[in-house]
Amino acid sequence: MYHGVTQNDDNDRAEAETGSSRSSEKKERVLHTRIPAVLEAELKSAAAALRIPVSNLVRTILEDAVDIADRAGGHVEDRLQRAARSMRDERERIRARVERLDPLADVVAYQKVQMAVDGHCAKCGTELHAGEDGLLAIASKPGPAVFVCRGCQPETPAER
Repeated sequence: MYHGVTQNDDNDRAEAETGSSRSSEKKERVLHTRIPAVLEAELKSAAAALRIPVSNLVRTILEDAVDIADRAGGHVEDRLQRAARSMRDERERIRARVERLDPLADVVAYQKVQMAVDGHCAKCGTELHAGEDGLLAIASKPGPAVFVCRGCQPETPAER
């Protein structure tokens, strides 16, 4: 709970209703909060030692705490952004490495097939439409079905 501390309540009401701020003065609020008796005694003792009112000490402590939290939040945000950039860069490196791999490196045989669905040649990227002839690449390792077009069909020993 808080209440405003200003001299002219009529101006405040008018500003609140219109949403404008005619006055550039800093409006201060009184904030009520419960604190343990031990903390109250420590605050009063510290304020007396500094020869300042308890309210000024509390305000200064709160302002410093909010400032530190903002800075800490900024550092955390910076670190998260750096981590996100690092992950993005690593993902791009992995993607580039995968794209450089020969999709036919583990192929041990080819089977002539008639395409039942549209696909593409793993070697040259040519579209293979349903009904067209193609070659199913049979690999030594499990993975998705890989097809090649007739143009990319490897030479047989008789053709060499």
